[in-house]
Amino acid sequence: MAFGLYEKDGHLARRQIHFGSRWTFGTQAGVIVKKLIMTGDDFGLSLPVNEAIEEAHRQGTLTTASLMVGAKSAEDAVERARRLPTLKVGLHLVLVDGSSILPPGVVPDLVSRQGEFSSHFVRAGINFFFRRQVRRQLEAEIRAQFDAFRKTGLSLDHVNVHHHMHLHPTISACALKVGRDYGMRAMRLPYEPLLPSWRASRNGVLRRTSTCLVLSPWVSLLKRKLRHAGVHSNDFVFGMNDSGHMNSGLVLRILRQLPSGVTEIYFHPIAPEAGWHEKGNRLQGDFVALKSLEVREALLASGVQLITFSDLGR
Repeated sequence: MAFGLYEKDGHLARRQIHFGSRWTFGTQAGVIVKKLIMTGDDFGLSLPVNEAIEEAHRQGTLTTASLMVGAKSAEDAVERARRLPTLKVGLHLVLVDGSSILPPGVVPDLVSRQGEFSSHFVRAGINFFFRRQVRRQLEAEIRAQFDAFRKTGLSLDHVNVHHHMHLHPTISACALKVGRDYGMRAMRLPYEPLLPSWRASRNGVLRRTSTCLVLSPWVSLLKRKLRHAGVHSNDFVFGMNDSGHMNSGLVLRILRQLPSGVTEIYFHPIAPEAGWHEKGNRLQGDFVALKSLEVREALLASGVQLITFSDLGR
C-alpha cells in the first residue's frame, strides 16, 4: 500500500492505492523512481499550528506530522491525530529551544530552573559531548519523550529532532539507543542537496554552500549510524535552507528539481488567525503551499508518489 492522489468531485484528495491500479504513478516497469513525504513540523506547538496541519492533511498534500509531546497544545494535536487515521505522526524530540518533559530537578544540567533548554546550540552541543552527567540526563529526557509519545496510543511513524540536533553524535546515539526500545523504524536525514536547493530557491548560493560543507561530515556520520541500526530514512530533504519561506512558488520549483529516491519536504504551517505577528504572516505561506491546487496538480503531473515514513522498507 502507498498513498497517491486522485480527483473526486472536482477536488484532489488522498487515498490508499495498490500498485498496478490506474492511480499508481511514478513507476517504471513497476519500480517507483521518486517518492515524496510532505511533513508538518511542530505539531502541538499551538492551536493555529494544529489547525493548519489538520486542514493541510484533509484538504491538501500533507502526509505526516512531527509531534512535540511537551508543547502546550500537544493534547489537542493528539486528539486531532486520532480523528485522522491517514495522517501519520512521528516524534519531534525537543532538546534545545523548548521545555523539558522531566522536572528541572531531574535534569538540572540540561535546563534552567524554569525547565527551559538552552537556545545556544553550540554551547549546548559542547555540554552534551563533554559532560557525562549531562549525557545521562539527556538519555533520561529522550526516554521520557518517547514514553510520552507511546502513551498517546499513536503509531510511531518517524523520529526527528528540533533544529536537526540529531546531527550531534551524542544525541543521535541516545535517540537510536532509546528509540530501539520504542519500535522506532525511521528517522529524518537532514541532507538538503546543494544544487537542487539553489536552483529551486534562486538565492543564497554562498549560504547554502557553506551550510552544506559544515554539515556534510555530520550528515555522513548519521547516515552510517542509521544504516548500521537498520533505521530507514529519506535520501534528501528540502526546507532546511528556506524554513518559514516554503511558499507555493518555491515548492513548485522544488518539485521540478526533485532527485530520484525518497525526498522529504517539511513545513511549519500556521492557520490564519486575527492579530498575527510578522512571523505568523510569513509562515502562512507554508500553509497556503500545502493546500495549493497548483502544487497538487503539479504532483499529479510529475510522476511523484506521496508516501509516509511508515511506507519505507515495505
